[in-house]
Amino acid sequence: MSDETLRLIEQTADDLFAAESGAARAALAKGEWPEGAWQAFAATGLAQAALPEDAGGAGLAAGLAVLRAAGRHAAPLPVAETMMATLLCHAAGMEAPPGPLALSTTAAGEDGDGSTVRRVPWARFASAVAVVGPEGTLTLRTPADVVEGANLAGEPRDDMALSGPPAAAGTLPPDTDGTLLMALARAAQLRGAMEQALAMTVRYASEREQFGRPLARFQAIQHHLAEIAGEAAASGAAVDAAAEARTPFAFAAAKARASQAAGTIARLAHQVHGAIGYTAEHDLHHWTKRLWAWRDECGNEAHWWRVLGTDAGQGGGAALWPMLVAAGTAGTDAAAAAGEGARP
Repeated sequence: MSDETLRLIEQTADDLFAAESGAARAALAKGEWPEGAWQAFAATGLAQAALPEDAGGAGLAAGLAVLRAAGRHAAPLPVAETMMATLLCHAAGMEAPPGPLALSTTAAGEDGDGSTVRRVPWARFASAVAVVGPEGTLTLRTPADVVEGANLAGEPRDDMALSGPPAAAGTLPPDTDGTLLMALARAAQLRGAMEQALAMTVRYASEREQFGRPLARFQAIQHHLAEIAGEAAASGAAVDAAAEARTPFAFAAAKARASQAAGTIARLAHQVHGAIGYTAEHDLHHWTKRLWAWRDECGNEAHWWRVLGTDAGQGGGAALWPMLVAAGTAGTDAAAAAGEGARP
């Protein structure tokens, strides 16, 4: 896929979410499903963007571009969940059901005679929930006995009972990890939210005056803006590298880097905005709350740094550099040989 095609896909998503996200956030705040925004998204076919080209999509990089745009506009829709559930269904040889999808990559906990999956994003509004189980199983379930919850940003995070046989079941290939795919999806959303927080903070610092000159003229504020920009750029580079390398190491590194940057950017953005940034009337909270919430979802930076550290230490110091080189090239070589599959 060419860079121009990728830009067109991202621009399409950007225009869509720019037009729909404000009203959708207002609907969700009242507990309503933003049906209009979902129908507009579904009509574009962007929910299938991450699928390989021979399955009607444009590949993983295109899917991440859509998620970046969704994060940039704080789109209150199960964009990541639907896209990754659709991709996992394809990998397992299953047909993805229509409508908004939820995705659970956490192990079910025993709860009485049945079992429960906890904090499933968007379960209450989903037409089906894709559940990644132990040993690479994938099942499709109809939401049942949903106990509603939410993350810090007000997005649904619901507990759901698993009872009775699934609507469909399959097995994922050994090299397809649903947890890593969802972690990378969150990293792409974080990237977009960081970019928007940066843009809002630069604009505020340029317009707001103190002691007769814009805030952006003060050295301390300039340092904050530079740090925000650097953290956002580093996270974006990690996501791009993961899309190209398509290795577990690169996926984990992207989420670790994005989660680490999220806390720094949210803190500095609020410091520059001052008291007004903490008010509900100012829009900054739509993005900083998502930065704080998504930072911890699908594994926070401490979790993924620990995973990466364990992997790096297995071969000893002499093996570290060869492992880093292999992490950046193995996935690219595999993708070139096998095409745009669903494998991380």
